Amino acid sequence: MRILMISEDIPASGMGGLAKHTLALCRALSAAGHRVDLMGNNDVPFDATSEELQFGGQFFAELAGQFNGWKEMQLGIFMPPKRSWMARRFARAILRRGQDYDVLHYHGHLPNVAHYIPRTTNFIQTRHDQGSDCLIHTRFRQNNICRDTEPVACAGCRTWQPNWLQRQLSAAAVRRYRSEVASGLQRHKTVFVSDLLRRNLIRSFGTQSSGVTLHNFIDPAPIAAARRSAGLLAQQGPLRIFIAAKLYPAKGVTLFLDTIMPQLPAQQAVLQIDIAGDGDDEAALRARHSHPLLRFHGWQSSTATLALAARAHAIVVPSVWEEPCATTVLEALTLGKTTFALRRGGTPELAVYASAPDQLRLFEDMPALVAALLGFRAQRDHTIASCKTADVHHAARALLALYQLPPGPLAPAPH
Repeated sequence: MRILMISEDIPASGMGGLAKHTLALCRALSAAGHRVDLMGNNDVPFDATSEELQFGGQFFAELAGQFNGWKEMQLGIFMPPKRSWMARRFARAILRRGQDYDVLHYHGHLPNVAHYIPRTTNFIQTRHDQGSDCLIHTRFRQNNICRDTEPVACAGCRTWQPNWLQRQLSAAAVRRYRSEVASGLQRHKTVFVSDLLRRNLIRSFGTQSSGVTLHNFIDPAPIAAARRSAGLLAQQGPLRIFIAAKLYPAKGVTLFLDTIMPQLPAQQAVLQIDIAGDGDDEAALRARHSHPLLRFHGWQSSTATLALAARAHAIVVPSVWEEPCATTVLEALTLGKTTFALRRGGTPELAVYASAPDQLRLFEDMPALVAALLGFRAQRDHTIASCKTADVHHAARALLALYQLPPGPLAPAPH
Protein backbone atom coordinates (compact mmCIF):
# COMPACT_ATOMS: atom_id res chain seq x y z
CA MET A 1 0.00 0.00 0.00
CA ARG A 2 0.93 3.65 -0.38
CA ILE A 3 0.70 5.11 3.13
CA LEU A 4 1.10 8.71 4.25
CA MET A 5 1.80 9.13 7.97
CA ILE A 6 1.10 12.56 9.42
CA SER A 7 2.23 14.13 12.70
CA GLU A 8 2.93 17.71 13.70
CA ASP A 9 5.18 16.33 16.50
CA ILE A 10 7.86 15.42 13.94
CA PRO A 11 10.60 16.57 13.78
CA ALA A 12 11.45 17.75 17.31
CA SER A 13 14.71 18.30 19.14
CA GLY A 14 13.56 15.86 21.83
CA MET A 15 10.84 13.60 20.49
CA GLY A 16 8.16 12.24 22.81
CA GLY A 17 6.20 9.03 22.83
CA LEU A 18 3.77 10.00 20.07
CA ALA A 19 6.57 10.80 17.62
CA LYS A 20 8.46 7.61 18.47
CA HIS A 21 5.24 5.59 18.06
CA THR A 22 4.72 7.07 14.60
CA LEU A 23 8.28 6.50 13.45
CA ALA A 24 8.34 2.92 14.73
CA LEU A 25 5.17 2.24 12.77
CA CYS A 26 6.68 3.85 9.64
CA ARG A 27 9.70 1.56 9.88
CA ALA A 28 7.62 -1.58 10.46
CA LEU A 29 5.33 -0.90 7.52
CA SER A 30 8.26 0.00 5.28
CA ALA A 31 10.05 -3.22 6.27
CA ALA A 32 6.88 -5.13 5.33
CA GLY A 33 7.19 -3.83 1.77
CA HIS A 34 4.82 -0.85 1.78
CA ARG A 35 5.59 2.63 0.54
CA VAL A 36 5.53 4.86 3.61
CA ASP A 37 6.09 8.61 3.56
CA LEU A 38 5.77 11.07 6.42
CA MET A 39 4.33 14.59 6.67
CA GLY A 40 5.47 16.69 9.61
CA ASN A 41 6.02 20.25 10.75
CA ASN A 42 8.16 22.89 9.10
CA ASP A 43 9.24 24.49 12.39
CA VAL A 44 12.19 22.22 13.24
CA PRO A 45 14.97 21.25 10.78
CA PHE A 46 14.61 17.66 9.68
CA ASP A 47 18.17 16.80 10.70
CA ALA A 48 17.64 18.06 14.27
CA THR A 49 17.07 14.45 15.31
CA SER A 50 18.50 12.67 12.29
CA GLU A 51 19.48 9.56 14.27
CA GLU A 52 15.83 8.77 15.02
CA LEU A 53 14.23 10.03 11.80
CA GLN A 54 15.33 7.27 9.47
CA PHE A 55 12.26 5.35 8.29
CA GLY A 56 12.84 4.50 4.63
CA GLY A 57 10.56 7.05 2.96
CA GLN A 58 10.21 10.70 2.03
CA PHE A 59 9.59 13.47 4.53
CA PHE A 60 7.35 16.47 3.74
CA ALA A 61 7.65 19.51 6.02
CA GLU A 62 4.20 20.92 5.26
CA LEU A 63 2.33 21.35 8.59
CA ALA A 64 2.39 24.84 10.05
CA GLY A 65 0.60 26.96 12.62
CA GLN A 66 0.51 24.66 15.65
CA PHE A 67 2.74 26.97 17.68
CA ASN A 68 0.70 30.10 17.08
CA GLY A 69 -0.49 31.14 20.53
CA TRP A 70 -3.26 33.53 19.49
CA LYS A 71 -2.51 35.37 22.79
CA GLU A 72 -4.63 32.86 24.70
CA MET A 73 -2.45 32.94 27.80
CA GLN A 74 -2.30 36.74 27.86
CA LEU A 75 -6.07 37.06 27.43
CA GLY A 76 -6.89 34.16 29.73
CA ILE A 77 -9.23 32.46 27.25
CA PHE A 78 -9.43 29.72 24.67
CA MET A 79 -10.02 31.51 21.36
CA PRO A 80 -13.14 30.06 19.64
CA PRO A 81 -11.77 30.08 16.05
CA LYS A 82 -8.20 28.96 16.81
CA ARG A 83 -8.46 25.15 16.63
CA SER A 84 -10.88 25.24 13.71
CA TRP A 85 -8.43 27.42 11.79
CA MET A 86 -5.52 25.09 12.62
CA ALA A 87 -7.45 21.92 11.74
CA ARG A 88 -8.66 23.34 8.45
CA ARG A 89 -5.11 24.37 7.56
CA PHE A 90 -3.76 20.90 8.41
CA ALA A 91 -6.53 19.25 6.41
CA ARG A 92 -5.72 21.32 3.32
CA ALA A 93 -2.04 20.35 3.52
CA ILE A 94 -2.94 16.69 4.02
CA LEU A 95 -5.36 16.64 1.10
CA ARG A 96 -2.92 18.37 -1.26
CA ARG A 97 -0.37 15.64 -0.64
CA GLY A 98 -2.80 12.81 0.08
CA GLN A 99 -4.10 12.22 -3.44
CA ASP A 100 -1.00 10.10 -4.14
CA TYR A 101 -1.72 7.60 -1.34
CA ASP A 102 -4.09 4.76 -0.55
CA VAL A 103 -4.51 5.76 3.09
CA LEU A 104 -3.76 8.81 5.24
CA HIS A 105 -2.93 8.12 8.91
CA TYR A 106 -2.86 11.06 11.32
CA HIS A 107 -1.09 10.95 14.69
CA GLY A 108 -1.50 14.34 16.31
CA HIS A 109 -3.24 16.66 18.73
CA LEU A 110 -6.04 18.04 16.55
CA PRO A 111 -8.69 15.32 16.23
CA ASN A 112 -11.05 17.84 14.64
CA VAL A 113 -8.86 17.61 11.51
CA ALA A 114 -11.08 14.65 10.58
CA HIS A 115 -14.06 17.02 10.40
CA TYR A 116 -12.42 18.77 7.45
CA ILE A 117 -11.50 15.62 5.51
CA PRO A 118 -14.12 14.43 2.96
CA ARG A 119 -16.00 11.29 3.91
CA THR A 120 -14.82 9.57 0.73
CA THR A 121 -11.13 9.90 1.72
CA ASN A 122 -9.49 6.85 3.31
CA PHE A 123 -8.42 8.70 6.46
CA ILE A 124 -7.65 7.21 9.88
CA GLN A 125 -6.42 8.85 13.04
CA THR A 126 -4.88 7.43 16.20
CA ARG A 127 -5.86 9.21 19.40
CA HIS A 128 -2.86 9.27 21.72
CA ASP A 129 -3.97 11.80 24.32
CA GLN A 130 -7.05 13.20 26.02
CA GLY A 131 -7.33 16.04 23.54
CA SER A 132 -10.55 14.72 22.04
CA ASP A 133 -12.45 16.70 24.67
CA CYS A 134 -9.71 18.56 26.58
CA LEU A 135 -8.09 21.55 24.90
CA ILE A 136 -4.83 21.10 26.79
CA HIS A 137 -4.83 17.36 25.95
CA THR A 138 -4.19 16.06 29.48
CA ARG A 139 -7.32 16.51 31.62
CA PHE A 140 -4.99 17.62 34.38
CA ARG A 141 -5.68 20.97 36.02
CA GLN A 142 -4.10 22.67 39.02
CA ASN A 143 -2.15 19.50 39.86
CA ASN A 144 -5.22 17.27 39.90
CA ILE A 145 -7.04 14.98 37.45
CA CYS A 146 -9.93 16.87 35.85
CA ARG A 147 -13.20 15.01 35.38
CA ASP A 148 -15.37 18.07 34.79
CA THR A 149 -17.34 17.84 31.54
CA GLU A 150 -18.87 21.33 31.52
CA PRO A 151 -17.25 23.56 28.87
CA VAL A 152 -17.46 26.61 31.11
CA ALA A 153 -15.07 24.96 33.58
CA CYS A 154 -12.32 24.83 30.95
CA ALA A 155 -11.59 28.54 31.36
CA GLY A 156 -9.68 27.58 34.51
CA CYS A 157 -6.94 26.15 32.30
CA ARG A 158 -6.21 29.57 30.83
CA THR A 159 -6.44 31.69 33.96
CA TRP A 160 -6.74 30.78 37.62
CA GLN A 161 -9.74 33.01 38.33
CA PRO A 162 -11.66 33.53 35.07
CA ASN A 163 -14.26 36.28 34.93
CA TRP A 164 -17.69 35.91 33.32
CA LEU A 165 -16.52 36.92 29.83
CA GLN A 166 -13.50 34.62 29.93
CA ARG A 167 -15.70 31.69 30.97
CA GLN A 168 -18.20 32.32 28.18
CA LEU A 169 -15.61 32.72 25.42
CA SER A 170 -13.67 29.64 26.52
CA ALA A 171 -16.90 27.64 26.76
CA ALA A 172 -17.77 28.67 23.20
CA ALA A 173 -14.34 27.49 22.03
CA VAL A 174 -14.73 24.14 23.79
CA ARG A 175 -18.23 23.53 22.40
CA ARG A 176 -17.15 24.34 18.87
CA TYR A 177 -14.07 22.13 19.15
CA ARG A 178 -15.93 19.17 20.64
CA SER A 179 -18.62 19.43 17.99
CA GLU A 180 -16.01 19.20 15.25
CA VAL A 181 -14.26 16.29 17.00
CA ALA A 182 -17.55 14.39 17.30
CA SER A 183 -18.24 15.01 13.62
CA GLY A 184 -14.80 13.70 12.67
CA LEU A 185 -15.24 10.55 14.74
CA GLN A 186 -18.47 9.81 12.88
CA ARG A 187 -16.86 10.49 9.50
CA HIS A 188 -13.64 8.51 9.68
CA LYS A 189 -11.78 5.58 11.20
CA THR A 190 -10.42 6.14 14.69
CA VAL A 191 -7.98 4.13 16.78
CA PHE A 192 -7.61 4.78 20.51
CA VAL A 193 -4.43 3.73 22.32
CA SER A 194 -6.47 2.67 25.37
CA ASP A 195 -10.01 1.92 26.43
CA LEU A 196 -9.62 4.80 28.88
CA LEU A 197 -9.74 7.31 26.02
CA ARG A 198 -12.95 5.80 24.67
CA ARG A 199 -14.58 5.84 28.10
CA ASN A 200 -13.63 9.45 28.68
CA LEU A 201 -15.21 10.45 25.37
CA ILE A 202 -18.46 8.76 26.34
CA ARG A 203 -18.36 10.80 29.55
CA SER A 204 -18.06 14.08 27.65
CA PHE A 205 -20.01 13.36 24.47
CA GLY A 206 -22.76 11.30 26.04
CA THR A 207 -22.82 8.54 23.42
CA GLN A 208 -20.74 5.53 22.50
CA SER A 209 -17.82 6.72 20.39
CA SER A 210 -16.96 4.88 17.21
CA GLY A 211 -13.47 3.49 16.96
CA VAL A 212 -11.33 0.59 18.17
CA THR A 213 -8.60 0.23 20.78
CA LEU A 214 -5.08 -0.73 19.77
CA HIS A 215 -2.56 -0.23 22.56
CA ASN A 216 0.75 1.48 22.07
CA PHE A 217 3.57 -0.83 21.04
CA ILE A 218 7.32 -1.25 21.18
CA ASP A 219 10.01 -2.23 18.71
CA PRO A 220 11.46 -5.40 20.29
CA ALA A 221 14.83 -5.22 18.49
CA PRO A 222 16.44 -2.25 20.34
CA ILE A 223 14.95 -3.44 23.64
CA ALA A 224 16.48 -6.90 23.19
CA ALA A 225 19.82 -5.27 22.31
CA ALA A 226 19.71 -3.11 25.45
CA ARG A 227 18.91 -6.14 27.58
CA ARG A 228 21.82 -8.11 26.11
CA SER A 229 24.25 -5.21 26.63
CA ALA A 230 23.25 -4.80 30.27
CA GLY A 231 23.97 -8.44 31.05
CA LEU A 232 23.23 -9.87 34.47
CA LEU A 233 22.64 -7.24 37.12
CA ALA A 234 24.44 -7.30 40.43
CA GLN A 235 22.17 -8.40 43.25
CA GLN A 236 24.32 -6.71 45.89
CA GLY A 237 24.76 -3.01 46.57
CA PRO A 238 22.19 -0.25 46.15
CA LEU A 239 18.89 -0.88 44.39
CA ARG A 240 19.01 0.87 41.02
CA ILE A 241 15.82 2.75 40.16
CA PHE A 242 15.17 4.35 36.78
CA ILE A 243 12.62 6.93 35.66
CA ALA A 244 12.14 8.26 32.12
CA ALA A 245 9.75 11.21 32.09
CA LYS A 246 9.18 14.78 31.08
CA LEU A 247 9.86 16.95 34.11
CA TYR A 248 6.58 18.77 34.66
CA PRO A 249 3.79 18.27 37.23
CA ALA A 250 1.58 15.74 35.42
CA LYS A 251 4.43 13.22 35.15
CA GLY A 252 4.72 13.04 38.93
CA VAL A 253 8.51 13.12 39.27
CA THR A 254 8.33 16.06 41.66
CA LEU A 255 5.81 14.31 43.92
CA PHE A 256 7.84 11.09 43.80
CA LEU A 257 11.07 12.80 44.82
CA ASP A 258 9.37 14.93 47.47
CA THR A 259 7.98 11.70 48.95
CA ILE A 260 11.01 9.42 48.76
CA MET A 261 14.03 11.67 49.33
CA PRO A 262 13.26 12.57 52.98
CA GLN A 263 13.03 8.83 53.72
CA LEU A 264 16.49 7.92 52.43
CA PRO A 265 19.17 7.37 55.08
CA ALA A 266 21.74 10.13 55.05
CA GLN A 267 24.79 7.87 54.98
CA GLN A 268 23.59 4.48 53.77
CA ALA A 269 23.57 3.78 50.01
CA VAL A 270 20.18 2.07 49.95
CA LEU A 271 19.29 2.88 46.37
CA GLN A 272 20.40 4.83 43.33
CA ILE A 273 17.85 6.86 41.35
CA ASP A 274 18.55 7.77 37.70
CA ILE A 275 16.20 10.13 35.89
CA ALA A 276 16.22 10.74 32.12
CA GLY A 277 14.19 13.68 30.88
CA ASP A 278 13.98 17.43 30.76
CA GLY A 279 11.24 19.98 31.26
CA ASP A 280 10.16 23.11 33.08
CA ASP A 281 10.72 21.57 36.52
CA GLU A 282 14.26 20.36 35.89
CA ALA A 283 16.19 23.27 37.39
CA ALA A 284 14.01 23.40 40.50
CA LEU A 285 14.29 19.64 41.04
CA ARG A 286 18.07 19.70 40.68
CA ALA A 287 18.27 22.49 43.24
CA ARG A 288 15.82 20.96 45.71
CA HIS A 289 17.07 17.39 45.63
CA SER A 290 20.84 17.48 45.43
CA HIS A 291 21.92 14.05 46.65
CA PRO A 292 24.79 11.71 45.68
CA LEU A 293 22.32 8.87 45.09
CA LEU A 294 20.16 10.90 42.69
CA ARG A 295 21.32 11.61 39.14
CA PHE A 296 19.57 13.76 36.55
CA HIS A 297 20.67 12.80 33.04
CA GLY A 298 18.60 15.37 31.11
CA TRP A 299 17.03 14.47 27.79
CA GLN A 300 18.40 11.23 26.32
CA SER A 301 18.03 9.52 22.97
CA SER A 302 15.92 6.37 22.77
CA THR A 303 19.06 4.21 22.69
CA ALA A 304 20.59 5.88 25.75
CA THR A 305 17.28 5.76 27.64
CA LEU A 306 16.88 2.04 27.03
CA ALA A 307 20.48 1.44 28.12
CA LEU A 308 19.82 3.20 31.43
CA ALA A 309 16.57 1.29 31.90
CA ALA A 310 18.24 -2.05 31.17
CA ARG A 311 20.81 -1.45 33.94
CA ALA A 312 18.10 -0.78 36.56
CA HIS A 313 16.60 -3.27 39.00
CA ALA A 314 13.20 -1.56 38.87
CA ILE A 315 11.40 1.08 36.80
CA VAL A 316 9.14 3.74 38.29
CA VAL A 317 6.48 5.45 36.17
CA PRO A 318 5.24 8.10 38.66
CA SER A 319 2.64 9.84 36.47
CA VAL A 320 -0.14 11.43 38.50
CA TRP A 321 -2.31 12.29 35.50
CA GLU A 322 -4.26 9.62 33.62
CA GLU A 323 -1.63 8.31 31.20
CA PRO A 324 -3.53 6.96 28.19
CA CYS A 325 -1.00 4.23 27.38
CA ALA A 326 2.52 4.79 28.67
CA THR A 327 5.15 3.40 26.32
CA THR A 328 7.60 3.57 29.23
CA VAL A 329 5.53 0.89 30.98
CA LEU A 330 5.60 -1.36 27.90
CA GLU A 331 9.36 -0.89 27.52
CA ALA A 332 9.94 -1.66 31.20
CA LEU A 333 7.88 -4.84 31.04
CA THR A 334 9.57 -5.97 27.83
CA LEU A 335 12.97 -5.38 29.46
CA GLY A 336 11.82 -7.75 32.21
CA LYS A 337 11.82 -5.06 34.91
CA THR A 338 9.57 -4.91 37.93
CA THR A 339 7.56 -1.74 37.31
CA PHE A 340 5.99 0.56 39.90
CA ALA A 341 3.17 2.92 38.86
CA LEU A 342 -0.07 4.45 40.07
CA ARG A 343 -3.37 2.75 39.32
CA ARG A 344 -4.53 5.51 36.99
CA GLY A 345 -5.49 6.08 33.38
CA GLY A 346 -4.73 3.34 30.90
CA THR A 347 -1.83 1.88 32.90
CA PRO A 348 -3.87 -0.98 34.48
CA GLU A 349 -4.75 -2.16 30.95
CA LEU A 350 -1.07 -2.90 30.34
CA ALA A 351 -0.95 -5.68 32.95
CA VAL A 352 -1.73 -8.11 30.10
CA TYR A 353 1.85 -7.61 28.85
CA ALA A 354 3.48 -8.60 32.15
CA SER A 355 5.23 -11.96 32.36
CA ALA A 356 4.24 -12.48 36.00
CA PRO A 357 1.40 -11.18 38.21
CA ASP A 358 3.80 -9.12 40.35
CA GLN A 359 5.80 -7.54 37.52
CA LEU A 360 3.52 -4.50 37.12
CA ARG A 361 2.82 -3.20 40.62
CA LEU A 362 0.06 -0.60 40.88
CA PHE A 363 -0.67 1.68 43.82
CA GLU A 364 -3.46 4.03 44.85
CA ASP A 365 -1.18 6.92 45.83
CA MET A 366 2.47 7.98 45.91
CA PRO A 367 3.16 7.20 49.61
CA ALA A 368 2.04 3.60 49.01
CA LEU A 369 4.23 3.32 45.90
CA VAL A 370 7.28 4.71 47.72
CA ALA A 371 6.75 2.43 50.73
CA ALA A 372 6.63 -0.62 48.45
CA LEU A 373 9.70 0.55 46.55
CA LEU A 374 11.71 1.04 49.74
CA GLY A 375 10.78 -2.51 50.75
CA PHE A 376 11.75 -3.99 47.38
CA ARG A 377 14.89 -6.07 47.10
CA ALA A 378 16.98 -6.53 43.98
CA GLN A 379 16.04 -9.57 41.95
CA ARG A 380 16.85 -11.00 38.56
CA ASP A 381 14.89 -9.67 35.61
CA HIS A 382 11.61 -11.30 34.69
CA THR A 383 11.39 -13.44 31.60
CA ILE A 384 9.86 -11.92 28.47
CA ALA A 385 6.11 -12.39 28.36
CA SER A 386 4.77 -14.68 25.65
CA CYS A 387 2.15 -12.09 24.62
CA LYS A 388 3.31 -10.61 21.30
CA THR A 389 0.57 -8.03 20.76
CA ALA A 390 2.75 -5.18 22.08
CA ASP A 391 5.14 -5.74 19.15
CA VAL A 392 5.10 -2.98 16.52
CA HIS A 393 4.98 -5.60 13.75
CA HIS A 394 1.78 -7.09 15.19
CA ALA A 395 0.31 -3.57 15.39
CA ALA A 396 1.32 -2.87 11.79
CA ARG A 397 -0.58 -5.95 10.60
CA ALA A 398 -3.66 -4.95 12.60
CA LEU A 399 -3.56 -1.45 11.15
CA LEU A 400 -3.15 -2.73 7.61
CA ALA A 401 -6.42 -4.59 8.03
CA LEU A 402 -8.07 -1.31 9.05
CA TYR A 403 -6.46 0.59 6.18
CA GLN A 404 -8.01 -1.84 3.72
CA LEU A 405 -11.54 -1.23 5.00
CA PRO A 406 -13.62 1.29 3.04
CA PRO A 407 -13.72 4.90 4.30
CA GLY A 408 -16.02 5.53 7.24
CA PRO A 409 -16.15 5.09 11.02
CA LEU A 410 -15.13 1.86 12.74
CA ALA A 411 -17.63 0.05 14.91
CA PRO A 412 -16.23 -0.46 18.43
CA ALA A 413 -15.38 -4.02 19.34
CA PRO A 414 -17.79 -5.51 21.92
CA HIS A 415 -16.60 -5.86 25.51
